[in-house]
Amino acid sequence: MSEASTEQFLAVVNHEEQYSIWSADREIPAGWKATGKQGSKEECLAYIEQVWTDMRPLSLRKLMANASA
Repeated sequence: MSEASTEQFLAVVNHEEQYSIWSADREIPAGWKATGKQGSKEECLAYIEQVWTDMRPLSLRKLMANASA
């Protein structure tokens, strides 16, 4: 098995509720936090596709909700 196929990743999220993946053996950058999902790159990307249903940043969603209220 190649190193790339065994590498573990974390699904991470920032304060704007935007998702990304990060190598599990590296420190998560400032402004991001782990979601609790860890696995292969494909597993983490599948998780993100499932949970990140609205691609708009949180601040934009709030602004739009306030404008329509």
